[in-house]
Amino acid sequence: MKLVLTLLLFTAILSGCNTTPPPMYMYENYSESFYNLKKVSGDESDAQWQSSLESIIKKSNAKAVRVPPGIYANLGYIQLKANHYSKAIEFFEQEKSTYPESSRFMENLIQKAKAKG
Repeated sequence: MKLVLTLLLFTAILSGCNTTPPPMYMYENYSESFYNLKKVSGDESDAQWQSSLESIIKKSNAKAVRVPPGIYANLGYIQLKANHYSKAIEFFEQEKSTYPESSRFMENLIQKAKAKG
């Protein structure tokens, strides 16, 4: 009887220690891709960075994790640089709705994109 109780207690203790919380964000290779963008600027590195950001969004959505802060804003900035103003505004709006604390900054960027487009 003591052995059964000891095993049950031991199992309960071990199962309580094995709960790891899910990740808050999926940053993937954000730092490396941003570093490469700054190290070698140009259309090719912009395209690689954009691809990396889009991959972060896809993987975040696949794992049902919120897209990290700044990802939509960075994609909007890429679109703004390419003179795709309506697409830039869409990304800025997504950033604003995902992270309301960025509303003031995103509104500023949205107004600038509207003025240019």
